[in-house]
Amino acid sequence: MTQHHADRRRSAWRPLAFAAIGTATLVAMGTGVWATLSATATNTTPEQVTSGTLKLTMANNGAGFAQNITNLAPGDTVNRYVDLTNAGTLDGQALTLQVAAAGSPQLVTDGATSKALRVSVWQCTGGTWNPNTGVCTGGSATSVLAATPLSGLGSAVPLVPCSIASGGVTRLQVSVQLPDQTETTVNGVAPAATVQGQSVSLTYTFSETQRTAATTNS
Repeated sequence: MTQHHADRRRSAWRPLAFAAIGTATLVAMGTGVWATLSATATNTTPEQVTSGTLKLTMANNGAGFAQNITNLAPGDTVNRYVDLTNAGTLDGQALTLQVAAAGSPQLVTDGATSKALRVSVWQCTGGTWNPNTGVCTGGSATSVLAATPLSGLGSAVPLVPCSIASGGVTRLQVSVQLPDQTETTVNGVAPAATVQGQSVSLTYTFSETQRTAATTNS
């Protein structure tokens, strides 16, 4: 090989060699630029978070709703007694009552005659109802729902000022009344839209909501 040819080959490889060296240098410099110190901190004992519960249960006090009401006459009032318990861990508030009524319409809707059954509710605060005497023993009786026709209880209405703290019990007297009224049966035939011999089935639903949401600092 002549000297001239050798010089030409060396000249051709020099740019490639310099390019490879330059690239390696840039890679090394780039790696150095992104290198940094870092640190972390963590709690060694995990923080436990649990959610609360809201549970409303109902129990009869005496006969309660388990006993049917029969043979009502105009002006009669029948009292039933139930205990509501908040068995959850959260306080409850805004207690309401809804009554689903199925049966004779004249016992449900007033119309112009005011014949429909009425429901009222009293609470015994600080004591308990005696279901045999209707007396709030050891506490004070408070009206939480004025007498309301069944047609007005088709949606939830508030029982004011009822609320049930966690683990608390609300003791209620629920009264059903057939309003005083006059009817005349002629020759064994009752008048139109009579309240005599009628029936209705009642399902009581009590509801509450959770306490007001809160922000806690500690």
